[in-house]
Amino acid sequence: MTGKVPPKSLPASGFSRLRNRLFHLWFVLRRPMTLGVRAVVCDEETGTVLLVRQTYVPGWHLPGGGVEPGETMEAALIRELAEEANIELLEPAQLVSLHWNSAMSRRDHIALFQVRAFRQSAIKKPDMEIAEARFFALDALPAGLSAGTARRMDEVFSQLPANGHW
Repeated sequence: MTGKVPPKSLPASGFSRLRNRLFHLWFVLRRPMTLGVRAVVCDEETGTVLLVRQTYVPGWHLPGGGVEPGETMEAALIRELAEEANIELLEPAQLVSLHWNSAMSRRDHIALFQVRAFRQSAIKKPDMEIAEARFFALDALPAGLSAGTARRMDEVFSQLPANGHW
């Protein structure tokens, strides 16, 4: 030992917490990742699936949206389905697959869920975000289906392996 007195510092636990918070903040600012949820909402009685047409992007898509800070994927899915199509889950949705959405950004990921038990309280009326929300027969899907939506439908309904890219 050299006889030097160590400089005053935070207790180890306080320093560790501060260091971890600063590192996390740097990481979020340097490499932010976004996470979204989408759902295949299938009415098995009618053989139809829910699709939405948004006002700000062309084509038909699976309903869903972004997971907010402090929100679970399940809570985001419940919120998005209610907002976009007046859908209420009657039992938990099943996580089907995870995908990297490189078309959106290098850091965007989407969790795909399947919903089988639900109730629709009312037909969704157009608003600022959703131009249309409708159920379509699997053999009569609309023109303009987004490429990612088409791939996910093939995977879910034809039981193909999930492609990691949206």
